[in-house]
Amino acid sequence: MLEILIQIKKIGMKNNKVIHALYTDDDVLMAAVKVVKAENHYIEEVYTPFPVHGLDKAIGLEPTRIAIASFMYGCVGLTVAVLMMNYIMIEDWPQNIGGKPSFSFMENLPAFVPIMFELTVFFAAHLMVITFYLRSRMWPFKGAENPDPRTTDDHFLVEIPINENEKELKSLLTKTGAVELHVIEKNDN
Repeated sequence: MLEILIQIKKIGMKNNKVIHALYTDDDVLMAAVKVVKAENHYIEEVYTPFPVHGLDKAIGLEPTRIAIASFMYGCVGLTVAVLMMNYIMIEDWPQNIGGKPSFSFMENLPAFVPIMFELTVFFAAHLMVITFYLRSRMWPFKGAENPDPRTTDDHFLVEIPINENEKELKSLLTKTGAVELHVIEKNDN
């Protein structure tokens, strides 16, 4: 009975061990990621000091929807600009500025175009940055999650979960050109 409970507990336990493979060249990293994916290993995360073109597709990341969000935020900015200018310049306090009448919004549209453009860009840019930070869970005063500080300088790190295949993974990653391998117990805080 005790053996059955131990087996059930082992099955239910989640293995928190990961292997960190460090590379010193982005081309070697790309080739390694392709080999690791071809061997059907799951790549948890890749840390790089600069964007590596094509890495997202090689890892198998889904395309981002931030462009759609940016378009919607720009539409909100344009709507705010039109409503604000119509209320301020036409309805609330119409003024004759430089001999230009302000009887309708359409008569003054050429003068309003720069304001509409600027508010569209303002809303799209600022709300897109806020959305990115929220989606990435980058709160103010949040501690860094970078596993190795060298990945902000000149190293590339691939993080792969270990599922009772540690020797196989180490052998594979060494063949792909990893300069260092570290097995880490990951905390799920």
